[in-house]
Amino acid sequence: MNYSYKKIKDQLLSDTIPISDRDSNEQTIRQRILTRRRSEPSLAIDQESNNYQRSPYHLSYGNLYDQADDLIDTVFEVPTKCVEQAKEVGKRVVQYVVDHSHLPHWLLDNEYLISGHRPPMPSFKECFASIFRLHTETVNIWTHLLGTLFFIIVAIYFISRPSSEIHIEQKLTFGAFFLGAILCLLFSTLYHTLSCHSLKVSKLFNKLDYCGISILIIASFIPWLYYGFYCEFGTKVAYLLTTILLGTGCIIVSMWDKFAAPEYRTCRALLFIAFGLFGFIPTCHYALLFGFKHAFTTGAAQWLVVMAVLYISGASLYAARIPERLAPGYFDIWFQSHQIFHVFVVAAACVHYYGLCVLSLHQSSIGDCRKRIIPPFSSVLNSMFD
Repeated sequence: MNYSYKKIKDQLLSDTIPISDRDSNEQTIRQRILTRRRSEPSLAIDQESNNYQRSPYHLSYGNLYDQADDLIDTVFEVPTKCVEQAKEVGKRVVQYVVDHSHLPHWLLDNEYLISGHRPPMPSFKECFASIFRLHTETVNIWTHLLGTLFFIIVAIYFISRPSSEIHIEQKLTFGAFFLGAILCLLFSTLYHTLSCHSLKVSKLFNKLDYCGISILIIASFIPWLYYGFYCEFGTKVAYLLTTILLGTGCIIVSMWDKFAAPEYRTCRALLFIAFGLFGFIPTCHYALLFGFKHAFTTGAAQWLVVMAVLYISGASLYAARIPERLAPGYFDIWFQSHQIFHVFVVAAACVHYYGLCVLSLHQSSIGDCRKRIIPPFSSVLNSMFD
């Protein structure tokens, strides 16, 4: 009769450790094995005759006890290693985020966010890996990252349509808006991802973040002015040039190092709000030129108002740091003012895109202008302030 090693091992363990003692601790189990090993004779298996006999040349029970002892060592090592690995993971998680009081001066921004901050991580790989971890910047990153992907998909779909469906001038006009939205949201995503890398990298992408806001405002004006003053060439050019000049001024101010300091938070918000409110002038001009009823129906001025409310509301919450100012420490990870501002920015961009589609469809239904007369610049100024 042939006995496999597994059967012999099972028989050995069942003989060595009674059922009543299987719940004993490791020391008791090892003691019983050693005691049994001393008392058992050295037996071997004669595989040919199937008889048991004493022999120093065959597999003995002593060797099987050694193998069983090794097996027990392995069994007890598994939970020990699991505990050690769990402790190591715990240490890494604890070390991954720190309180606001432990941040260096260049990472101090909002004292009402008490915990959950990333420490300085001078590694681009670690910074990008932090996208998938939970900290104070996680929602800020993902809100604008998803917004970037959304506008990239919409832009590809819009531009890839055949010319018989969407004319080339529409693709160029809307393309300017798509480019501005994508750059703004992308720069914001990169800044919030890499802000903890180093002081130099943080300053660079912080400036790009503010430049992206100015670019988005300029890009939002271009298609609306193009379709709103479709047959008013001089007026359209005057407003476009003014918008570009104001946007360039905002970009220049954004390059100032102190502009990113926490104490200038309110100034930053007011600057971009003022730039955005410049759109109130051409909107009123459009309403006076074509009538308020036309402006708030086919002119899609109502969507401009909704967009402005979203931008101003988000920027105001950001400047006032509400709601975390009202309950410090309760909004460290979720629903802080910067996150709300990000959501409002994406929502405002979507609303503006819808309004541009309405305005574009209306212009397409009218057709080309009967007369393309370029008015003198004096008449442009008169039409703006009459």
